[in-house]
Amino acid sequence: MSSYIFELSEKVSRRHVRYQNRYGITLAGDLYTDKNLDEGQTYPALVIGPPYGGVKEQGPGVYANELAQRGFVALAFDPSFMGESGGEPRHVSSPDIFAENFSAGVDFLGTLPYVDRERIGAIGICGSGGFALSAAQTDARIKAVATSAMYDISGFANLMDHDQWNAAIKKLAAQRWADVDNGEPLYIPSFPKEPADKVPEGLTGPAAEFFEFYGLKRGHHPRALGGFTVTSDMAMSNFQSLNHIAMISPRPILFINGAISHSRMFSETAFAAAAEPKELYLVEGARHIDLYDDVEKIPFDKLEQFFKASLK
Repeated sequence: MSSYIFELSEKVSRRHVRYQNRYGITLAGDLYTDKNLDEGQTYPALVIGPPYGGVKEQGPGVYANELAQRGFVALAFDPSFMGESGGEPRHVSSPDIFAENFSAGVDFLGTLPYVDRERIGAIGICGSGGFALSAAQTDARIKAVATSAMYDISGFANLMDHDQWNAAIKKLAAQRWADVDNGEPLYIPSFPKEPADKVPEGLTGPAAEFFEFYGLKRGHHPRALGGFTVTSDMAMSNFQSLNHIAMISPRPILFINGAISHSRMFSETAFAAAAEPKELYLVEGARHIDLYDDVEKIPFDKLEQFFKASLK
């Protein structure tokens, strides 16, 4: 069961790969290369992570399929506990392990004889944008980072005041006891197992937009039904992913977001905290989910230019 949401270019080869992260969890990835790639030479490479709750057959594959045609070896992956990757229980979210998934991708790319270890970059879409930056804070092998429609999932905790925080952790405490008693953590999917015909009545704002992608045929995938185990919010609130973003400098960061995207504030906040060299690039008329799969709006020329200059 593959269910890719896009057509593979006739110019590109795709093969399934498996490798481990430092926790011993086996990650599933798709490796994209130009069909004319000369394995006797070395190339720049990119590790590409999915939106929060997404899988490699969705946005990461869209990006990898295009960038492989532009001279990059591109690895799209399923995060730990998600998709075809290992990790139990399923649908757990971890700020540490989700950052580690990027470093594990660098590990794997570095074992390929046609990848130049000194020219490896990372792309994070949506929630993976925060995790890619988090990985780059301490993994100097990541020479450049681009984020697209970035969410800093851990940053939601910073939006709560004292009373909201305490109300949230009381609910999480009750759920933690329920998980103990039930013998497994509660996971509530956000989207139907089969694609719907339309966005449900009553959904508005970002919820409606996400359903438009994940819940309809456009982006639906049976291994990406949204959400994580409820008590994952404990770690995501407690451990901030971007405390050291300024330390990525002098390695460059490109923040891409839509001019009308609901996630734009996360890119602007991270951009302000980052040190030079950095750039914030806004795509006119682009919403958040448009940067998942709309090849007419995703600025691939900009990404190519950024990485070819950064990974010289």
